[in-house]
Amino acid sequence: MDISQNVTNSSRLQGSKFILMGLPGIREWQHWLSLPLALIYLLALGANLLIVITIHHELNLHQPMHQFLGILVIVDIGLATTIMPRILYIFWFDAKAISLPECFAQIYAIHCFISIESGIFLCMAVDRYVAICHPLQYSSTVTEAFVVKAIIFMVLSNVLLNIPVPVLAVQRHYCSKNEIEHCMYSNPGVTGLACDDTTINTFNQLALAWVIGGSDMALAFISYVLIFHSVMRPNSAEAIVKALSTFTSHLILIFFFYTTIVAVSIAYLAAKAVPIFPVLLNMLNIVIPPPALNPMVYALRAQELRVGFHRVPRLDKNVFQK
Repeated sequence: MDISQNVTNSSRLQGSKFILMGLPGIREWQHWLSLPLALIYLLALGANLLIVITIHHELNLHQPMHQFLGILVIVDIGLATTIMPRILYIFWFDAKAISLPECFAQIYAIHCFISIESGIFLCMAVDRYVAICHPLQYSSTVTEAFVVKAIIFMVLSNVLLNIPVPVLAVQRHYCSKNEIEHCMYSNPGVTGLACDDTTINTFNQLALAWVIGGSDMALAFISYVLIFHSVMRPNSAEAIVKALSTFTSHLILIFFFYTTIVAVSIAYLAAKAVPIFPVLLNMLNIVIPPPALNPMVYALRAQELRVGFHRVPRLDKNVFQK
């Protein structure tokens, strides 16, 4: 009786927290990655903040396209701050243990930020579709009220749709095994440690992927196909180049975003069969996140932002002199 009770207590104690084991295959020298990762995080944070400040101060950037970009950047900051500090904390202080509530809260936050980012990409695609395919109706269709309503809808819908993820994960029974072969928490990685049936968790994860990610990706793809069809009609070369320059940045970011999600999904499915894929999964999650890519792409492609970047330091000097 005492022995069985001790085993039960031990299982509950081990199941009350999770332990992140770090990068599989390279744990001996993973701490050396902390400096470049910290540098990437700080640069991404600074670049995204610069974009937000520039859009806020430049009146010519107070347009739907740049307003959606500003929200996308804020979501990127939230996503990066949810993931990177915890990873650096593990690498620097070997603090691998985390309580269940904190773990489920991080999983929920990551799901929300990724889903909202997918929705914002769809809004940006629709914005470019109306601007290029129906330019005469653009000013009356994509108004400031439309932007506000679209953003509120995207945020609320994704926040509500992702609630079942932590709720279902909490309902699982976690017994003796509590080690995660990863450096960040994910819903499949955590629920995979449960002792009872996780079919409903898997079904919910797939349903969310198809309902949120799949629908957003499909609608964005349709929007850009219609844009290409409209642009490639008999027009001058100058008109085609001008039209393409207004949405190629969005297209590049959408390609990186959904390619990363698909690659991570494939890595999860193949992790047990091919040892190299867990490493690929971790590197995709922490080294090439959207928060680091988005500012780079827009700084290189968007002329209005590049001009605004040069004006921001002058604006600060003028405020300081006053």
